[in-house]
Amino acid sequence: MYSDDMTTQPTGLRALKKRQTRENISNQATRLFLERGFDNVTIADVAAAAQVAKMTVTNYFPRKEDLALDMQDVFVQQLANTVRERQPGESALTALRRAYLASVAAHDPVIGFSGPQFARMITDSAALVARLREFHDDREKALAAALAEETGAPDDDIAPRVAATQLAGIHRLLFEETMRRTLAGHDNDDIAQAVTRYASVAFEALAPSLASYAIRPM
Repeated sequence: MYSDDMTTQPTGLRALKKRQTRENISNQATRLFLERGFDNVTIADVAAAAQVAKMTVTNYFPRKEDLALDMQDVFVQQLANTVRERQPGESALTALRRAYLASVAAHDPVIGFSGPQFARMITDSAALVARLREFHDDREKALAAALAEETGAPDDDIAPRVAATQLAGIHRLLFEETMRRTLAGHDNDDIAQAVTRYASVAFEALAPSLASYAIRPM
């Protein structure tokens, strides 16, 4: 007898299998990168450790760098999503500040709380440093697009890009400071205290120009 369960169950199992395969590849790659250094590990090494074909690895991760930096989508869309989900009466600046401080309190790896071993793996590889720079650039573009949508700005309006440059720039600065302190041996609590102070200075510096920008209607 035909039922919806007969179609949804196989689909659900396939999705689960894909997610498990992706996670296994990512976990094995991270282990190897931390043990040997990113530049000393090949796609073939990762495939062998994950017990899959090389093509399977590249199907899930087209670029080797993305095996190490596998939170690309979350990172790139983080600021844009915060703006889209801001509360009524809340400006983009206020929403981003609130979200950032919450991430600091949670020691969120997405904002740089990655631990010294992982941070060192990134900074020791020119390829990973370059890829991370691309992520920051893509995040700024995604934020600019979200601000344009939320404010109804025409295509030739530069204001969303100006705001995104400032707001994403603060997040990039704070990310780099978090990484710097991590590599210097500070623990997460000390780092959180420091970047919270820096965030206060940084966001307050933008208040005169952005405090009333992109406020969600009540």
